[in-house]
Amino acid sequence: MDSQNTCALPQNYDEKSIMKTKPSQLTIVMAQLNFVVGDIQNNAEKIIAASIQARDELKADMIVFPELALTSYPPEDLLFCEGLYEQVNSALKKIKEEIKNIAVIVGLPVRKQENRIYNKAICFYNGSILADYAKQQLPNYHVFDEKRYFTRAHQSCVFEFRGVYIGLLICEDLWYSGPIFAAKKMGAELIISINASPFNQKQSETRQNLLAARAHQTQLPIIYCNLIGGQDELVFDGGSMAMNAHSKLAVTSPYFKESLTPVVCKKNNENKIIIHSQPLLEPLTRLEKIYQALVLGTRDYLMKNNFKGALLGLSGGIDSALVLTIAADAVGAENVTAVIMPSRYTASISIEDALKQAKTLGVECLTLSIECAFEAFLKTLKPIWGDKKPNIIEENIQARIRGILLMALSNHTGKMVLTTSNKSESAVGYTTLYGDMCGGLSVIKDVNKNLVYELARYRNAISLSAIQQSQKAKDEGSIIPERVFTRAPSAELRENQTDQDSLPPYDILDEIIKLYVEKDESIAAMVKKGFDETTVKRIARLIHLNEYKRRQSAPCIRITERAFGKDRRYPITSRYNK
Repeated sequence: MDSQNTCALPQNYDEKSIMKTKPSQLTIVMAQLNFVVGDIQNNAEKIIAASIQARDELKADMIVFPELALTSYPPEDLLFCEGLYEQVNSALKKIKEEIKNIAVIVGLPVRKQENRIYNKAICFYNGSILADYAKQQLPNYHVFDEKRYFTRAHQSCVFEFRGVYIGLLICEDLWYSGPIFAAKKMGAELIISINASPFNQKQSETRQNLLAARAHQTQLPIIYCNLIGGQDELVFDGGSMAMNAHSKLAVTSPYFKESLTPVVCKKNNENKIIIHSQPLLEPLTRLEKIYQALVLGTRDYLMKNNFKGALLGLSGGIDSALVLTIAADAVGAENVTAVIMPSRYTASISIEDALKQAKTLGVECLTLSIECAFEAFLKTLKPIWGDKKPNIIEENIQARIRGILLMALSNHTGKMVLTTSNKSESAVGYTTLYGDMCGGLSVIKDVNKNLVYELARYRNAISLSAIQQSQKAKDEGSIIPERVFTRAPSAELRENQTDQDSLPPYDILDEIIKLYVEKDESIAAMVKKGFDETTVKRIARLIHLNEYKRRQSAPCIRITERAFGKDRRYPITSRYNK
């Protein structure tokens, strides 16, 4: 790493255009905003509007945007498109021309000769570039694939603005000690890190602990600006913050919301930068974080892909009940349609509970019996299998009829079908390909069965949303009826069916899936922990056998450290057994 030189200033650098006096304070705004991947012109307009607002309303000297704000994150193979850089360069020129009298730090991709692409942070003021920094550490694990796209840089960057020496970092740089120590060695008094750090259940605490550790190690204050918004499987949760040099959290931004948060920096009697402490926001509980991540991920997936709302099959069970509440909270009950599709095996209480929930939420609810279609299929197939007893073929036919009806309604309404299978079911294949797996987004595919119950209880416990209150819901009490929690889970595809006929108890199943899928533990290690060897081997076998199903399933919203999808890339054809 070349830590001896600051980042080179461009030829158009105008020293006179920058205030060189040392003000009593420097106000830096963390612009935690929700951008759309590839929507470069509108992203630029959003950057311009936020910069003007920060300058005029918050009296900011500088505004900081997240990593790759111009393209949003992750742009993936769009980075190989030549036209992307033409749009980026045009947008950068526009924002440099239109934003005056406030310094701007913005993230963007830059392509150099020999097709080298860099993940950059550029700081400019009144059209002049003050700093041009390229990311040094490229993550290539879990959902990250940056080595596929970017070239790693080796030069640190410290620049002066209004008497303060600022070191720039980009996200992963902060997770290694080298870049921040190099910046300190070059004279940095303050670190600004721009980030696109996605949500999982532990990530907010991990980030805060990391900042505290780096501040303690370097005795430098750190401003950490993070992205928010849903992008396919990922949710960026925001939670931007500023940490003082003595590892005390000074400023916090909200989670899962856009915000412009000012950070006031001053120099103390020892000529060191101190961040003025503000009242900290109340931390979210574990269930609040997960639920809000699911709502934001659902909302952005639907809205950014221009769907008119959400559509789902409502069975009277806990999974579809939770997905329905998430959908209503995400896009408004008036934009959600629930469809009840009873068969000969559907219990009357399932229909009653489904109707009650739909009525309480105020969503449109349709009832379409699948019995006629089911009879037609049985009649058509009878010459082939004769008088055989009902089996899994008939169960799958029912699920696939429901899938056909939902997709027909999706075509009719312009609403996206949300699938309702949870992680426990998806892991072991307790779902029907082209049936209940049919849809555009699998909202709870990264939520195990026990967590489904926890989230449903949480949602029942909080007050109705403003949208629901405005509709004056006719049913008082719980959004999800109590009986939905207490009944044994069932697919209701045959007489007296329950999930536990085919699966181990969910407490055991969920723990095995967590260890095997999320922690990558071996069968032998789980047996040593006390799990029954036969059960573990059976679940591991089912997980491998059903990779082909999951590969064809809708993307999910990632809430764990390892979700099915881009986070876990296992071969379909494999005889590996661990």
